[in-house]
Amino acid sequence: MIGFPRALTALVLLWVSVAQARDPKDRVKKIKAKNMPKPAPRHVLATSEQLKDKTYKKLEEHKRLNRREKKEVSRAELDTYKDLRKKGFDEVSNTAEAAMLRNYRLRNKKRRGMLRKKEASLAAVLFPGASPEEYDDNEQLWMYADLVESKKTQVPYEFYDLPGCPEPVESVAKKSRRMRKNLGSRLQGHDLKPAPFDLFAKQNKECTPLCRVKLDGKKLRWFRRLIERQYRVQLQLDSLPVLMRSKELNYAVRGYPVGFKAPLAPGQVKAKRDKSDVFVYNHLKFAITYHEDPSQFQGIRITGFDVHPVSIAHDVPNGPVNPRTKLSSCQGFNVENDPGKYLKLSFEETAAVDIVYSYDVQWIPNTMEWTDRWDVYLVGAPDDDIHYYSIVNSLMIVLFMTGAIATIMIRTLRKDIAGYNELQTIEEAQEETGWKLVHGDVFRPPSYSPMLLSVLVGTGAQIGCSFVFALLLSILKVTNSMNKGQVLTSLILLYVLNGSVAGYISARIYKFCEAKNWKMNSLVTAMALPGVFVIMFTCLNVFLGFAGAATAVSFLTILVLFLLWVCVSAPLVFVGAFLGLKARVIEVPTKTNQIARIVPENSWHMNPILTMFMGGILPFGSVCIELAFIMSALWLHQIYYVMGFLLAVVGILAATCAQVAIVLCYLQLCAEDHRWWWKSFWNCAMAGVYLFVYSLWFLSSRLDLVGVLPVVVYLTYMSMISIVFGLFCGSVGFLSSFWFTRTIYGAVKVD
Repeated sequence: MIGFPRALTALVLLWVSVAQARDPKDRVKKIKAKNMPKPAPRHVLATSEQLKDKTYKKLEEHKRLNRREKKEVSRAELDTYKDLRKKGFDEVSNTAEAAMLRNYRLRNKKRRGMLRKKEASLAAVLFPGASPEEYDDNEQLWMYADLVESKKTQVPYEFYDLPGCPEPVESVAKKSRRMRKNLGSRLQGHDLKPAPFDLFAKQNKECTPLCRVKLDGKKLRWFRRLIERQYRVQLQLDSLPVLMRSKELNYAVRGYPVGFKAPLAPGQVKAKRDKSDVFVYNHLKFAITYHEDPSQFQGIRITGFDVHPVSIAHDVPNGPVNPRTKLSSCQGFNVENDPGKYLKLSFEETAAVDIVYSYDVQWIPNTMEWTDRWDVYLVGAPDDDIHYYSIVNSLMIVLFMTGAIATIMIRTLRKDIAGYNELQTIEEAQEETGWKLVHGDVFRPPSYSPMLLSVLVGTGAQIGCSFVFALLLSILKVTNSMNKGQVLTSLILLYVLNGSVAGYISARIYKFCEAKNWKMNSLVTAMALPGVFVIMFTCLNVFLGFAGAATAVSFLTILVLFLLWVCVSAPLVFVGAFLGLKARVIEVPTKTNQIARIVPENSWHMNPILTMFMGGILPFGSVCIELAFIMSALWLHQIYYVMGFLLAVVGILAATCAQVAIVLCYLQLCAEDHRWWWKSFWNCAMAGVYLFVYSLWFLSSRLDLVGVLPVVVYLTYMSMISIVFGLFCGSVGFLSSFWFTRTIYGAVKVD
């Protein structure tokens, strides 16, 4: 007892000595942090005249507002926003008023946290952990060219596929840094290459010719087709996409168009073979805004990257054109769009067109912080409240279904189980009806292809695990949801690494069905879905290769996918199948009769086709709102980054599938139909068919695709997504029904 106080005293003395021996710099940092001035009051559209003194003082001191004060600030901000918009202030320019309006529009997006949300910048939300890069005066900057793509067609091209200037020479260090591409970026065709523009920090560049290109014949016709199909060029500077802004129309859009087509005159009808004039944008006016604060950092930070395309028929010299060539039509910063000087692409195939490309650069100082430079890109994007409402709506449906199912099922099942357990005589047992009547056949293996059923259920479980893990990695900031190539890479790798899940579940179900050909079952589990997708992707890749699309992957990428499949995914499937076959057979509470019971004729409402169509509606309906945002991100080039919402939607989808499958399985057993195996899978897997039908509606109403190949690309990828979606829903439905049948038949006394 005496030793314990001594030991405690020694620990206290040791802690004091360590605290005193600590680096004095830490204490200096704490003193400085304590004496540092508080940050400026958070940006709100409300002024001190619109708010009470107590509320405004809390804003200045960064204190938490109560509900009444929050409503007061919201009303004042809304009034100020409406007043500024009526006065004609826009939301996309670099003025202080526009920045305030943007901050108000994006106030819900600039928050982080699950329950207690804290204010944050969009840079911290979209790119967590990213730090700004500073550039010294006169330092060379590289502008990179990405895809040339269009909403009217899903066939993108590379920048240097266009008839333009050659690719500049890049240093080895820059090239090695740029060429770090992941598998997903290769599959999507993203390959950043240096653009042919010379940029130096804070150095304005007047109109500078680049090169001269002669177009005729087939190349001219193809270039006209790109302009008619509204292709846009995507450029990047300091990881910032190029932006076109319009203060008058209050819009900002990424990329700039290759050219434009002359609009129809009033009363003019579009001809069957359109021969209207087409003009090309051959001069680019770059405006780069930057922030400079020597008291906080050295150099400058890029805060904006804008472009204004111009179509101008330059004076074409006799010799070649290079940046040192002097042109009378290319002087200073005065090159603007003039209808009398547009560069027209002739419709005649025999005519040739000389195009002289040029550009100018202006560096504009700005007070905008680096953390706010992404605000303008999300102006006009759907508000996060819509995601909240969609999830709450789906969640209320799920909770209502859960309550209804719990009430009905618990009451009915408790009554049935109590009645069945009270049967004492053989005569009473022979008069039993309902779901207990089929206890000797409910666990009879399916008569049709138990191997195929086990493979589909195992593959659906593998898809669900890989998708959930990918979302968790994105939520935990391991992967960046803004980088679509990175997300696609994580999905592929996680699907490959979860092969053991498919092998294990498939083997357990196949073993329960007392089937013997376990080797074939393991092989089909490893090859079924990847084999189908490889055939579809290879056929599509052939057509994309003939069209010269940037999404046509190389032989090396296909070889990498094949090696991932053969060397990683398949062995993991075999390992999972081995463990599943070595495990004990799944125990069930009843014995199966030797002779199958005759199934009575079902009523019309239990028709299998009708139950499949009815069963797929609710799972699809629970995700249809969020699905609209995902489809817009996939095919309309919109930004989607709310992976937390998506994980909640996946949970709601799984809960809905489980509930629908359990209810339909119970009704089927009450109708004395013991063939629930395949029906429980298809009742929920039908949601994949609804997804494909929705994609057809999206194609006809939201997309304006031109040509056969873009439609083929869209339908091929959407059929893949629908198959994956249906397999996941069907797997959840089958596993839920299997658990349900084991549970209810284990609660009754069966001789």
